[in-house]
Amino acid sequence: MKSYLSKLINNALESFDGIDTIPDYQIEVPKEKSHGDLAVNVAMMLPKILKKPPRAIAEELIEKLEIDSSVIDAIEIAGPGFINVRFTHSCWIQQLEEVFKDGPGFGRSKQFYGNSVLIEFVSANPTGPLTVGHGRNAVLGDTVARLYEWNGAKVDREYYFNNAGRQMRVLGQSVQARYQQILGDDAKLPEGGYEGEYIADIAQSIYDQHGESWKEESHEPFKSFAEKEIFKLIEQTLQRMNINMDSFFNEHDLYEKGAIESTLNELRDKNLVYDEDGAVWFKTTEFGKDKDTVLVKSSGEPTYRLPDIAYHADKINRGYDICIDVFGADHIDTYPDVVNGVKSLGLDSDKIDVLVYQFVTLVKDGKPFKMSTRKANFVTLDELMDEVGEDVTRFFFLMRSPGTHLEFDIAQAKEASDKNPVFYFKYAHARIRSIIRKAEEQLDITQPADLSLLKEEQELSLIKTLMQFPDYVELACRTKEPHRLHTYLDLLGTEFTQFYHHCRVLGIEEKELSLSRVRLLEATAQVIKNALSILGIEAPERM
Repeated sequence: MKSYLSKLINNALESFDGIDTIPDYQIEVPKEKSHGDLAVNVAMMLPKILKKPPRAIAEELIEKLEIDSSVIDAIEIAGPGFINVRFTHSCWIQQLEEVFKDGPGFGRSKQFYGNSVLIEFVSANPTGPLTVGHGRNAVLGDTVARLYEWNGAKVDREYYFNNAGRQMRVLGQSVQARYQQILGDDAKLPEGGYEGEYIADIAQSIYDQHGESWKEESHEPFKSFAEKEIFKLIEQTLQRMNINMDSFFNEHDLYEKGAIESTLNELRDKNLVYDEDGAVWFKTTEFGKDKDTVLVKSSGEPTYRLPDIAYHADKINRGYDICIDVFGADHIDTYPDVVNGVKSLGLDSDKIDVLVYQFVTLVKDGKPFKMSTRKANFVTLDELMDEVGEDVTRFFFLMRSPGTHLEFDIAQAKEASDKNPVFYFKYAHARIRSIIRKAEEQLDITQPADLSLLKEEQELSLIKTLMQFPDYVELACRTKEPHRLHTYLDLLGTEFTQFYHHCRVLGIEEKELSLSRVRLLEATAQVIKNALSILGIEAPERM
């Protein structure tokens, strides 16, 4: 509907003298249903150009619209110059048919058709199991990937990690110490070593497989063994959350290919790096920062910025049109250095898009909540899923805008009632499917339904809400804000409840109307299922 109206308005605006560029106006669903089906603010964006008041512009624009009376029922001017549009009943019924026509594909678009998208997310080094702190990153990244797929893009999900450096060395030494303790030695963990019980579990696995034969080994084989075991855990956790990576990119490969050295040399050739106090500095003051930034420490070890510049250059050189990073809020002041580094290499840094999210706090009854854990002083994602379930975990991570701090309420997540939104939406789908199964016993639902019989206010309001779904999918993708689908499901749930309370479906004398209402329920169930599918959540047939 928005697309249809936009074309009408754009065609009319082309006939105005003085308008060289069509303004970026908005077409929105009014908050008040009495204001019509769609509201347009274009007239209020043109007074300076046309030297007329908004209402006069709106009147002239309406006169120029090539209106099809079978589609548009009425157009009104409201307030300072809003143009409110009402569509015909037959138009809405025709739109409802699209849900049945597209079925599982209803809501898909070609907004990003032909675009290749790489989404890098999670990217935790293999030093331990994924924690609640990684959970929001993982679910956001995967759901944004699903949104781009629904909007026509070819999407690859990538996990970037580093299996070298101090963290991995300490990991190997920690496992080695636990192994030596199993052998009866009085070994101590290294300074800053990993204390989680998973380290002891890995050491026990080494002992079970190799006995005492590793007694004289260095920490290197312990590190390699631990890395493989931890990555098994990480992949199992991701798969449990309905997340499957397409590729894993190891930072170490950048060193082996010489990409780190060549990146540094290119920046040096462009006079953007210099040596001072034994370190190598990036001239970030040339990009507006107060201070220059270290790329290579005096110890000779690069900071993460240098390999990240090389890695993002690699992404772009692989031919992706859009490269999305999912970062925690602690990266908000540092990722611009990487973007500027890529731009300095002569690459199109506009292809890099960063989704920054705020962190998560587990709460219960309004207080910080800590589950009993044998994994040191953190809560793993697996423990959280054990506590509340996989679908609930995904849904709660997506309930708020990425830029908003998220309080994950354990008590609410465990509650099987309307207070738990994911339970409510899953139950709504199961409830509708139950009604449809009962309808099969009372009606011949294989015969065509006369949808024009759907004329009640609650019926039409539900139909109009169903037809908003594609717009919400596009908006959620464009803004990379999956929580907008939660907003939509809230709206749809309200309209479904109003319909169900006021419009009896079964057991009425008008069998044709009953069949039409069953069809409306089928469309509602399909849209709920499609929305939950994008969120990576199952829509059950029974509960």
